[in-house]
Amino acid sequence: MNKNIAALICGILFGTGLTISQMSNPDKVLAFLDITGNWDLSLMLVMLGAVATLTTAQYFILKRSKPVCDSHFHLPKTGNLIDSRLILGAMIFGIGWGLVGFCPGSALAALSDGKRDPFIFTIALGIGMMLFSRFDNKK
Repeated sequence: MNKNIAALICGILFGTGLTISQMSNPDKVLAFLDITGNWDLSLMLVMLGAVATLTTAQYFILKRSKPVCDSHFHLPKTGNLIDSRLILGAMIFGIGWGLVGFCPGSALAALSDGKRDPFIFTIALGIGMMLFSRFDNKK
């Protein structure tokens, strides 16, 4: 199977899952993040289901000699440590998610709703990525 076709199918499946589970709905996400208010626990069940599915699938996938669409697996090196860049990136991601209720995947899935907020978020995301690429000193 062509890599691009496989990526497109995976992206459509992922976006459909985000939409069905309402993870592309910022109000639902913000209600999940509001643990001191009217906490909506339903998205935790979605995340637990995703982790269980991945864990099961990964067990069988890694038993293969190579992936379906590549010559070898691209797995993280075992010596990678948690560093300040990872922590800062995770903090920025979490703050952005908590402020607007979108992460990159859910914002792209929400673009099909035709609402203004996901478009603004996606434009800001693109600008942030371009700025990072321009000023990143670890290239």
